[in-house]
Amino acid sequence: MTEAEFEKLSAGTLERLRQALEESGCDLDVEEKGDGVLELEFDDGSKIVVNRHRAAREIWVAARAGGFHFGWQGDAWRDTRDGGEFFAAVSRLVSAQGGTPVVLAPKRS
Repeated sequence: MTEAEFEKLSAGTLERLRQALEESGCDLDVEEKGDGVLELEFDDGSKIVVNRHRAAREIWVAARAGGFHFGWQGDAWRDTRDGGEFFAAVSRLVSAQGGTPVVLAPKRS
């Protein structure tokens, strides 16, 4: 994947994540913290940080449950350890950390 392809794919994914979080009705604040960084803050003050890692060409997620890396695999961002899909993984992390079930469904453009 070229740098330009990574930038386009990762930027689109982070935007779809932001939209999915807003539409989910989950009780958290979503803030863009710079180019390619989303910070999700829960009522208890805990956070999940989602960011692009350009050098590795991955999307990284830092949550209470640990750190997760997602690489592009043809049609989706997949966890580099277990192959789990990005939006499903973030849904689980947000649900666990926020204490309320959340299912994030990305809209495709």
